[in-house]
Amino acid sequence: MKRFISSVLACGLLVAGSAWAASDEIQVYVDDMNEVGKYGVELHLNYVPQGSKAMDYAGAIPSNHRFQATTEFSYAFSKSWEGGLYVPTAIANDGSAYANGLRLRMKYVQEQTEGSRVFWGFNTEFGYTARRVTNSMWGMELRPILGLRSEGWMLAINPIIDVPLSKGGLREAAFEPSIKVMREVAHGVDIGIEHYSSFGPIRHLEGWSRQEHSIYAVTDIQAHGLDINFGVGHGYHNAEDDWVVKAIISLPFN
Repeated sequence: MKRFISSVLACGLLVAGSAWAASDEIQVYVDDMNEVGKYGVELHLNYVPQGSKAMDYAGAIPSNHRFQATTEFSYAFSKSWEGGLYVPTAIANDGSAYANGLRLRMKYVQEQTEGSRVFWGFNTEFGYTARRVTNSMWGMELRPILGLRSEGWMLAINPIIDVPLSKGGLREAAFEPSIKVMREVAHGVDIGIEHYSSFGPIRHLEGWSRQEHSIYAVTDIQAHGLDINFGVGHGYHNAEDDWVVKAIISLPFN
């Protein structure tokens, strides 16, 4: 199992990969779901201590010293279906605060049989995001979820397709895979890495020289009713942000 995960991770780092900048949601989706009929609330937080000081286009917020906070509300309709609403906000490096749109999501995860190690599902998002943080205000994300759990290890892969509906739609859809590998080191504590990439438009994938890559050292902690994902990321190939600090905090709601 360790050899398998190491091989997959190595492949992902070699081939994964417009500069990649921290979005309001830096996350690899796995098989976690709310209990049926229960609501959930997550806070997605990230800060760029060292990033780009230039505007990629007119009206954009430079990523350097930008803080983003997104509240996600969710509800489980069944064991396999969960809906969500994202409310993204940002504070620019000059202290100005902004509301940055709304997005809806629907997540499906195949209900697992007893003893199953493999999980799979699909998440889709649709919504509006202000031009301060994207040059396509309306967009959709298609995110397959593939994963494996075994003997304290967890591997998850999200081969994401990002579709900018306000800018060419499927003609400009981009392939942006992400991968997560975690190892349990204590009860309720896992450590590992998350890797985020962009290959460019799916109709013409970019070569290595124009791909974008960022890698995060992360820990997942479950304690006192809270689920916390914390990570420090480094953009090591064509990434707009050199360093990013991020956290996802799941709060008790019901």
